[in-house]
Amino acid sequence: MVVGSGMATTRLVEGLVARGVAERDQVTVLGDEPHAPYNRILLSAVLEGTHRPEALTLRSPAWYAAHGVELRLGARVLDVDRERREVMLVDGERFGYDVLVLATGSIPSLPPIRGLVRMDGTLHPAVHAFRSLDDCLRLDAAVSPGARAVVVGGGLLGLQVARALAVRGLEVELVEGGEHLLRSQVGPQAGRIIARDLARLGTAVYTGARAVRLTDEGLRLDNGYVLSADLVVLTAGGRPATALARRAGLACRRGILVDDRLTTSDDRVHALGDCVEHDGQVTGFVPPAWEQAQALADHLAGDEVHYPGARTVARLRATDLEVAVLGDPEHEPGEVVEVSNPVVGSHRKLVVRDGVVVAATLVGDLSRIGLITQHYDRRTVLGPTEPGELLMADRPAHPRVLPDDAEACVCAGVTAGAVRACTSLEQVRETTRATTGCGGCAEAVRGLLATRPALSTT
Repeated sequence: MVVGSGMATTRLVEGLVARGVAERDQVTVLGDEPHAPYNRILLSAVLEGTHRPEALTLRSPAWYAAHGVELRLGARVLDVDRERREVMLVDGERFGYDVLVLATGSIPSLPPIRGLVRMDGTLHPAVHAFRSLDDCLRLDAAVSPGARAVVVGGGLLGLQVARALAVRGLEVELVEGGEHLLRSQVGPQAGRIIARDLARLGTAVYTGARAVRLTDEGLRLDNGYVLSADLVVLTAGGRPATALARRAGLACRRGILVDDRLTTSDDRVHALGDCVEHDGQVTGFVPPAWEQAQALADHLAGDEVHYPGARTVARLRATDLEVAVLGDPEHEPGEVVEVSNPVVGSHRKLVVRDGVVVAATLVGDLSRIGLITQHYDRRTVLGPTEPGELLMADRPAHPRVLPDDAEACVCAGVTAGAVRACTSLEQVRETTRATTGCGGCAEAVRGLLATRPALSTT
């Protein structure tokens, strides 16, 4: 029994199908949203108008049925009775389980702004959350060119929403309470360059300022500014959804505590994705969730597994903004190799320890993201001059041909060779899941398909 039908669950079910578990055992997925499992990362692309909502579907209900997996949509779980090994829905229906997996994700944080919530407990009509497909569709319906929008939160999601609204023709302002944008991922210098890039693209940025009150005049900041707003979009982050696990008596801190087998304090209950805390770390990105899903699928298939911890790779998906972060470049110890050019909006930083790239920040130029990620993943020991050369070398006159073992898709861990083995983009998506995460590899995948060797006719 799997509670939650998001991206982590989809990858888990794919693994259970591939390992034959779905044929051996009855697998049931309970999702509280009415939509088939979809790619949450690309919601901003729907808002921007570059993707249709149906294009975000990861696996259709027909796919689940064809593989013997029961998918229940609109099924909100109220409680877990671990003594009886039952899951109860809000309508009173109960499901028994032998093994339970919690993939409850995260819930948005509501910033302490007076006036956001009306007396009846509903959001002010101008206020929009941005977490689910329904949130996205509601905001999309409210968009009109020339309207004024204020985005609250300067993280990855806030930047993506701000750019999507600006592309749609709205006047956009962004408010971040921290001293710089993307403060959880990058340092002040990179944050300032991103703010300059946004200003160049027409979006005003207010950092070190907190929204405190929503009135008929607009959104008031703690520095006295009042921002006129037809729309206020909340993207101020989220936290692991642990309420169900806590009610069930499972051990939790920031997230649901799991060990190296993704097992909770109850050995019949597992958890994965944004809701978990492993080795003191809570993630919130797709690559770690997919790694956890694969490890848990292997464990449930009977293999001995040891999940080593998250490989954190964050990539901003926003038109005309290029940002990628590997690891934790602001806190990882090591020697720093850094090149910054605010005039052209470029900032590149590597953290190197014992010759190995242990973290990286790339802003404004992702031409070397594939090579740097390859070194990061493989823990390649670089020579004394190589880190600088990675950041400074001129772009080749002709595109460099990626070797077959080079990583083409960071989210799914797909190699260039695996992409070249496919004959179409649809086959790539179906067999490797490349391009179904953040979408940042789509151009590279198309390039690999375009240059794959022609089949011999002799």
